[in-house]
Amino acid sequence: GVTAGSGGAAGAGGPTPGAVDASSPAGGTAGSGGPRSWGVDGGTARRRGVLAETADLLTDLVVADARTVAFVRSRRAAETVASLARSALSEVDASLPDRVASYRAGYLAYERRSLEAALDDGSLVGLAATTALELGVDVSGLDAVLIAGWPGTRASLWQQAGRAGRAGQESLAVLVASDNPLDSYLVQHPEAIFEQPVEETVLDPDNPYVLAPHLCAAAAERPLTVEDAAIFGPSTEDVLATLEHRRLLRRRVKAETTWHWTKRERPTDLADLRGSGGLVSLVEVGTGRVLGTVDGVRAHSTAHEGAVYVHQGDTYLIESLDLDDGVAMARAGAPDYTTTAREVSTLRVLEESASEKWGPARLTFGTVEVVSQVVGYLKRALRSGEVLGEVPLDLPERRLRTRSVWWTLPDDAVAAAGVSMADAPGAAHAAEHASIGIMPLVASCDRWDIGGLSTLLHPDTGMLTVFVHDGHPGGAGFAERGFHAARSWLTATRDTIAACPCRDGCPSCVQSPKCGNGNEPLDKAGAVRLLDMLLSGTD
Repeated sequence: GVTAGSGGAAGAGGPTPGAVDASSPAGGTAGSGGPRSWGVDGGTARRRGVLAETADLLTDLVVADARTVAFVRSRRAAETVASLARSALSEVDASLPDRVASYRAGYLAYERRSLEAALDDGSLVGLAATTALELGVDVSGLDAVLIAGWPGTRASLWQQAGRAGRAGQESLAVLVASDNPLDSYLVQHPEAIFEQPVEETVLDPDNPYVLAPHLCAAAAERPLTVEDAAIFGPSTEDVLATLEHRRLLRRRVKAETTWHWTKRERPTDLADLRGSGGLVSLVEVGTGRVLGTVDGVRAHSTAHEGAVYVHQGDTYLIESLDLDDGVAMARAGAPDYTTTAREVSTLRVLEESASEKWGPARLTFGTVEVVSQVVGYLKRALRSGEVLGEVPLDLPERRLRTRSVWWTLPDDAVAAAGVSMADAPGAAHAAEHASIGIMPLVASCDRWDIGGLSTLLHPDTGMLTVFVHDGHPGGAGFAERGFHAARSWLTATRDTIAACPCRDGCPSCVQSPKCGNGNEPLDKAGAVRLLDMLLSGTD
């Protein structure tokens, strides 16, 4: 059966004075720990961290000798849950900690195969894993599955829950709801899980970043014809011209026009399945041992100079990051702090594809360019989470041309909503965070697949604007789905904020674990008023 529990946690970045606010689609980690009971801190309800709750459940199941996988949302979370469970198990029986491990992307192939074999033969009883274990790995005989936070889609939920009980025995699946807007909405509306089919796949086949490597792979198997090219959609002609210009395909005109693959390399090497921008190897200083890998985009926030990096329970400090060579040098250490990257972003509107008038508001879908840069990192005390200091970084900008949905409100509409100009930035910021958190309700995406930006006066719109954009080059169809389902999406966003019992905003409604501005400023009540004004134009 499937049961649901409640926990929650979110990390946050630091303030960025004077910078344009943005919620980046890359990076971010969940925190853990905290009081077991509910409490109030500055008007904000707080509950026990989702990772601490998951680690305790994993501990209990390991003690009961129930073979269990706990699915978590990030690499650091996998290491954290495994470490917390091992620590708790050491107080029960000195032999039990060795029966728990973490499993995530970035481990070397032989490490992953060893963990899979140990789980299969019973040497391991508990595993804290990212979705690297969700598909493509045949692990049978599991008794229980723990899911730390909504996994993004109903398809992922049932895929993960279905890992247990495959040998025909009774099994248990537990969803531990985290502190984020979508989890809060689903806990209050369980019919959105149990009375709905799995989501339709969101796909943009015209995305040139996706289409180009597919055309090359097809041409490598058999020269493309005009008839073949027509199968790939209306943008094929332009993409073929670009591939010719880049000398990846060669066109021949004889009895018929055909396109041929020109390289000796495999065309599949052009396709980056993770959209990661390549891989960075983490190399141990002194030994030259490769510890693992991290994708190029994530390296900016997790493998920068000075970053604390955890690998299979061992802690390392990153001494240097060479993005050109794809190498980060790491030295073993045991710092009493963690690190959180601080990122700033700007956004430029390139093209409007569709728009709707909603009374005084305007909803638009189009193409944008997002420029992001990691400008520093915060050191936080390992136990208390207290900020110990901030260290600047000089990393290159990253440019992302993608698709976005956005809405605007003129100044008179903001005033009519009862939001002052002084409070409007915080209100828009809070609405942006909640919108990102709820987007997976209408689009088959994960919160980390999308990003956003809000501003009181955007130079391209001339008014208060909230953007939510795809986090993949060329777009992945998520923002477009949000545009077409905007009324239900933004209504659910408004209702989630309004229903949250906190006073000033919390991770369950308007705070974001990936905010580049450290969740400042935020105005929860103002966000509800802005969304009420926005939605009033749809009546």
